[in-house]
Amino acid sequence: MNATAVATMTPRPRRLHLLRWLPGAWVTTAGPGGRKALYLSFDDGPHPEHTLPLLDLLARHGVQATFFLVGNQVERHPVLVEHIVAAGHTLGNHSYDHPRFERLSLHQQLEQIDRTDALLERFDSRARHPFRPPRGVLPLPLLAHFVRHRRPIAYWSYDSLDYGHHPAPWLIEVARRHPPRGRDIILMHDDSTTSRQMLATLIPEWMAEGFTFAAMDGHG
Repeated sequence: MNATAVATMTPRPRRLHLLRWLPGAWVTTAGPGGRKALYLSFDDGPHPEHTLPLLDLLARHGVQATFFLVGNQVERHPVLVEHIVAAGHTLGNHSYDHPRFERLSLHQQLEQIDRTDALLERFDSRARHPFRPPRGVLPLPLLAHFVRHRRPIAYWSYDSLDYGHHPAPWLIEVARRHPPRGRDIILMHDDSTTSRQMLATLIPEWMAEGFTFAAMDGHG
């Protein structure tokens, strides 16, 4: 393992520090629970290969989480969404086809969100869901629209870095060097084996430190 490379990686980049200055009613960067609660969240699914094994891992540890799903993946894999809901996890909205929101008009952005909310409602009977923008890109007109409608953007406070093609042992070491804090919303993905490999080690370690796990509020 390259210790220098690990030392330069951080789950709290500058952008996250800046977002924490925005009102919680605008952007959600921390969970509502006690000081030892963590909130796992998974983007980009459901995935036909990786979602079910991840659900099995979470179930073995009694962990609840939030899955920010992509609408066209929901259409392709509805049975996986049923498994997520049946396991007690909450659903979040991660757009319809994960486009670059900065290239879309506000109308197109809202179409992506509304279309996915309608798909998710079939599974959990909720008309609105926490929305997390693709790639974390938050255009100002979209933020203003959400503020006017009193609907917070569902962001995160702790980036697991599991999407960057780094080996899981590296990322585990980064998490140990920069451990999460209570109420952290942890960004992960369920479209590869990386998050599952990380959590197989980290969930028991975090539990041994007294942390509990909860799903985010399912109402957007």
